[in-house]
Amino acid sequence: MRVLRQSTIAFGLLVAVARSGGAQPPPPEPAEPTPPLPEAPPAEKDQAKKYETTPPQALEGEPSKPGTLMEVYGFVMTDAGFDFGKIGNPDWQDVLRPTKLPAFENEFGRGPRTFLGVRQTRFGVKTTTPTECYGDFKTTFEFELFGVGVDEGQTTFRLRHAYGDWKSLRAGQTWSPFMDIDVFPNTIEYWGPPGMAFFRNVQVAWMPIQGDSRVTVALERPGATADTSSVEGRVELEDVIPRFPAPDLSAEARYGGEWGYVELAGILRWIKWDDINPAAPQLGGDAFGWGLNLSTNLKFGPATLKAALVGGQAIENYMNDGSADIGVVRKNVVDRPFDGESLGVVGGTFFLDVTWNKFFTSSAGYSFIWIDNSSGQAADAFHLGQYALANLLFHPGEDLMFGAEFQYGRRSNNADDFEANDFRIQFSFRFSYGKKFGQVRK
Repeated sequence: MRVLRQSTIAFGLLVAVARSGGAQPPPPEPAEPTPPLPEAPPAEKDQAKKYETTPPQALEGEPSKPGTLMEVYGFVMTDAGFDFGKIGNPDWQDVLRPTKLPAFENEFGRGPRTFLGVRQTRFGVKTTTPTECYGDFKTTFEFELFGVGVDEGQTTFRLRHAYGDWKSLRAGQTWSPFMDIDVFPNTIEYWGPPGMAFFRNVQVAWMPIQGDSRVTVALERPGATADTSSVEGRVELEDVIPRFPAPDLSAEARYGGEWGYVELAGILRWIKWDDINPAAPQLGGDAFGWGLNLSTNLKFGPATLKAALVGGQAIENYMNDGSADIGVVRKNVVDRPFDGESLGVVGGTFFLDVTWNKFFTSSAGYSFIWIDNSSGQAADAFHLGQYALANLLFHPGEDLMFGAEFQYGRRSNNADDFEANDFRIQFSFRFSYGKKFGQVRK
């Protein structure tokens, strides 16, 4: 009986499994849904949205908008040289400036001398920023380590460019429209040809035509110097103060093509000096300055001729190595024993740049500057400067340059027949760098 009862139970279990077809037990009933949290107030929504992060890609259906693009650039440059001519001002020993050569025998000691420095090293940043409706605006900020003025002879920061461009407007410090930077030859001597116009100035410029052919008109920061060495110490000059009633007005017009270009530039300026002492003699006065600059680059296969002729009155501070703008004129008048007048200047620059192949380049040429001295200037005042050089530069890579250069400079005085000749050889090593950065703006 016991065996029969166990068999009956087993048979019943087999029948139950067969009827179910081996199916799993049904899933549990779903839980009651959780009621939604109350909606956050609008202020909290805005706060949360402020901290949302969005991937750099543009949102779906919305075109991407470029943000500011930035380029960092510059180079590290080391100069080493040997000066075996008439030694010039030691604050300027690593450049060749005829105005800084001695005005009399052994003014700055004897040669030869050796120089080394890194003052040509440069750093710059350029940016391009698009706007929603008004086009791109661009900025340039650039400095070097070549001290001038109160920092003469020092390795210290010196501003080169700080300006912005927007459409046909330019404002800031950069090349004066009166000068033509494209005339500067491919040399390693830092200062360059004395007979070319060369001046970075603060300005507001209008550029109605841009490109290979261009037109620029600018109002520039005024400034000038006077040579009063022949009347130094005169008490009458203690109360004479210079001023500049108006900005300098400059303009350039260039016509260019595949052959090169030709450019004509001009400048007008007004210089005044006031005698604030009411007692006689009254030494106040004024002078007007003007200048013309005709320049060109002409391409001949692997060679480019770079040339310029400059002439005018009281524009010496726009020249690369000029003297004073105003000179003293002596008068045989009791109530006005001397006066000031504009000094005339003529300068010329003629260089040939040659690309021999992708590794070697050369530059050779000559430049001069001539001053029309006034009757009251000292006999040893600067009168004529001459400059010549030739080099061979090696470019093993796009960002590397090594080279050697022979340089010659000559200074002639106003009236004492003294002349100084300088001969130098320079070796330079330049390592350039650059990097562009950009971002996507929503």
